[in-house]
Amino acid sequence: METILHFRHAPVLVLLALPIALLVWTWRRSGRAVVLPFDHGRRGGGRVARAVLAAAESIPAILLAVAVVIAAGPLRWDEPKSKRLLTNIEFCVDVSGSMTAEFDGGDRYTASMQAINDFLDYREGDAFGLTFFGNSVLHWVPLTSDVSAFRCAPPFMRPQSIPYWFNGTEIGKALLACRKILVQREVGDRMIILVTDGYSSDLGGGTGDEIAARLRNDGITVYVVHIAEEPAPDEIEKIAAETGGDVFKPGDALGLKRVFAHIDSLRATRLEKTRAEALDDFAPWCRAGIAAASLLLLAFFGLRYSPW
Repeated sequence: METILHFRHAPVLVLLALPIALLVWTWRRSGRAVVLPFDHGRRGGGRVARAVLAAAESIPAILLAVAVVIAAGPLRWDEPKSKRLLTNIEFCVDVSGSMTAEFDGGDRYTASMQAINDFLDYREGDAFGLTFFGNSVLHWVPLTSDVSAFRCAPPFMRPQSIPYWFNGTEIGKALLACRKILVQREVGDRMIILVTDGYSSDLGGGTGDEIAARLRNDGITVYVVHIAEEPAPDEIEKIAAETGGDVFKPGDALGLKRVFAHIDSLRATRLEKTRAEALDDFAPWCRAGIAAASLLLLAFFGLRYSPW
């Protein structure tokens, strides 16, 4: 248990010499004795009465000591608290023409964006970014904990209405663009959730291995949600595996929601203990001062020296 007292302005405690000196003077001084001529009276020492009166006269010195301590700013240490560690999550969503294919009563793009919006509710407090890609890359939402922009994004980047230069699929370019965003974040974990349904022509010839190594060295984990009937390309599976992530292949909208819930469980929120903070601790000293002032008030009604 912490018993050492801490003060914000410790040098002020030097002034405690004044109440200490006053206490010493109160208890050691002599005089004030008045001899009364009582007939046949016995002379008494009056030690008990003197001690009680000296104690009453010591109260002002105690009040002064309390005032000095309060002026010094007494402190106490708060209990260490758990702090939520931020996770920076960049969604990398394919908007090529194949994302218009039918998927569980709708299309792949609509189902993906709905699942992403549901995922945001799981991870309250994290920072999210949204990147769309085809043959080009567009950072639609910067990394932010304000997810309102995600709710408005789906109508604007539907594959049916995007410019023609987005109609291909270059996953390697998109991952490197997301990496550039994430490495600028010095605090928190880094994650890319890649949502795609196609094969990428820019991951062959060892390029995929190089991208995986760069992402791994930067501490970026890649999870892939592959929305297609055919298996995910080997290059994508290798990038996910080498960065500590995984590849998921949902068969319907319900499966897509389960995939995002599973990703949430894989990267659960982490907590760390923060340092204890120094807080003002005036309350016990104020209570002591009020108690001493109350005793002094009572003493004024009789506990004092009178020369008559």
